[in-house]
Amino acid sequence: QVQLVESGGGLVQAGGSLRLSCAVSGSTFSTYGIGWFRQAPGKEREFVAVLSWSGHSTRYADSVKDRFVISRDSAKNTVYLQMNSLKPEDTAVYYCAADTIRRYLGSSRVDEYGDWGQGTQVTVSS
Repeated sequence: QVQLVESGGGLVQAGGSLRLSCAVSGSTFSTYGIGWFRQAPGKEREFVAVLSWSGHSTRYADSVKDRFVISRDSAKNTVYLQMNSLKPEDTAVYYCAADTIRRYLGSSRVDEYGDWGQGTQVTVSS
């Protein structure tokens, strides 16, 4: 089992930036695909971005493409989500999750992730 801890959320004005971190422990870091998801009040959890287990492939939701960047620092066992040009509609609790299946492109499906962090709140004011 892998443990994930998110940090870096907060309150930011529209157009601003935040960098979220996901610290991963409990198993070999490079064997997991790590995804970022978000959930706004009253809405279902939705896919944001994923970095494949190899670190060579990334995928993004259309709503964040060209604004968000997912990356990792293997020495720190940490995955980052750099969020730029933030919009009020990006307001949500952001979660990172681990996928133990070595998928080439990484999964965008919530049900294919078995381990989740506790989430970090991101609020974007207009």
